[in-house]
Amino acid sequence: MNYKKQSRLAAIDIGTNSFHLVVVEIKDGTVRVLDRAKENVRLGSGSKDMKLITADAMQRGLRGLKTFSIIAKSHRAPIRAVATSAVREAVNQVEFLKRVQKETGVAIEVVSGFEEARLIYLGVLQALPIFSHRVLCMDIGGGSVEFLVGIRGHAKFANSLKIGCIRLTQRFFSGPKIKPKNIEACRKHIRGFLSPVRREVKRHDFEFSVGSSGTIQNVANMIRAMRGDIMDASINNFTFTAEELSKITRTVLKAETAEQRLRITGLDPKRVDIITAGILVLEESFRTLRIKRMVVSEYALREGITYDYLQNRRFTKSQHHDLSNIRYSSVLHLAKTFHFDEEHSRQIAKLSLQIFDQTQGLHQLDVREREFLEYAALLHEVGLFISHAQHHRHSYYLIRNAELAGFTDTEKEIIANIARYHRKSHPKSKHEGFLRLSEKDRVIVKKLAAILRLADGLDRGHSKKVSDIKCTANGRKVTLNVKSVEDLSLEEWAVNMKKSLFEEVYHKKVILKK
Repeated sequence: MNYKKQSRLAAIDIGTNSFHLVVVEIKDGTVRVLDRAKENVRLGSGSKDMKLITADAMQRGLRGLKTFSIIAKSHRAPIRAVATSAVREAVNQVEFLKRVQKETGVAIEVVSGFEEARLIYLGVLQALPIFSHRVLCMDIGGGSVEFLVGIRGHAKFANSLKIGCIRLTQRFFSGPKIKPKNIEACRKHIRGFLSPVRREVKRHDFEFSVGSSGTIQNVANMIRAMRGDIMDASINNFTFTAEELSKITRTVLKAETAEQRLRITGLDPKRVDIITAGILVLEESFRTLRIKRMVVSEYALREGITYDYLQNRRFTKSQHHDLSNIRYSSVLHLAKTFHFDEEHSRQIAKLSLQIFDQTQGLHQLDVREREFLEYAALLHEVGLFISHAQHHRHSYYLIRNAELAGFTDTEKEIIANIARYHRKSHPKSKHEGFLRLSEKDRVIVKKLAAILRLADGLDRGHSKKVSDIKCTANGRKVTLNVKSVEDLSLEEWAVNMKKSLFEEVYHKKVILKK
């Protein structure tokens, strides 16, 4: 896919309770919504503590994604699909991802809880004028609940807790009747999870709170009905108080059966079985975090996916903020955390990108992969923070397990693998990290690691002797014409030691000319 030329995008939020699709078009620097769709899939239902996507749930998910794929194709829009808690935790995650890819053509990105919270925040920023304010964002999903304190597009704190409404319903409210003892047990369970969030939120403070997604929107609708407001108006920017939440919570808890809850005005019938758990999470969060009122955002993860995609590819020029460098900033922060050799790492990044740009005809990769190479180059030696011995493996571990803002798990895996193979062994199928990748992503790792190895060899002494490279591919060889006024004997030796992966991947002999 050529990311620079795409002017449309279909963003899919693969949630635990429901799947959401939004199709947008970018024109004259602005985003216009072309289509929306929603499927109540209940991907997280049917298994204990969401450790397994059941056969029925998988089939429902496949049907929903097939429909979304057809809609996206009708708009000629490429798809970016992001999966959250249910897929993130499933032991049969790989099976589900492979089936989706094979049967629908949709490639799913699984994001961490931290990244999910960040994307939700980006979505909320598009719905409410809160950019310059320090806000607490809360999103109640089926499997997890995301909390984030942010200001000016940057997350100051984020956490994802496994207290989503489907998860709690299966644990505490699986019977036909809601019992007081189960309500109290659920409250205690929620309060236990909220304890670390309370400490962090208190430390960061916030001006006001914002709530997003189905449970909070449905609670807002019930409060709106309780007020006697017009029900068909937009829920976006609707505000409710802690007192109103307590009142509607009592109404919900009095309804012991599904039939009784169905009589509550404003309650979505599709949420009748999970609203009890959801509203308890919301009320306990209000109490623990001392929230006095909450503003509702109609935008959440899928809009955040869209904005993040477009900004990273520089389609749009936001009127109030630019978050296009969030990935670069998070990479640099990680590098500095582990005291990287900044001059050497930037030199390797510079040389790697020169080789990449001048060998486009060989690797046929795009701007997305160019970005991976740059980040891997900046981070390739962070493992030295742990030990020089096997530091390439340490680099892999640190990158793979870091909370890098703006990256999916797969993207982190690719970057970590590229960094790992900057030295020592070539990529092998038996290597655990490499094995996790798809065949397509393994090819990307090989191509980029081969380039990184050459660049690393050209600064073997960490002395920035090489000022420029000109690469030419002729016949069965690639010539590196290196510009330098210093002796390059060490660098020449290092390139000859490291060039075998490049020659293996590209089937061309590497020649160094000074």
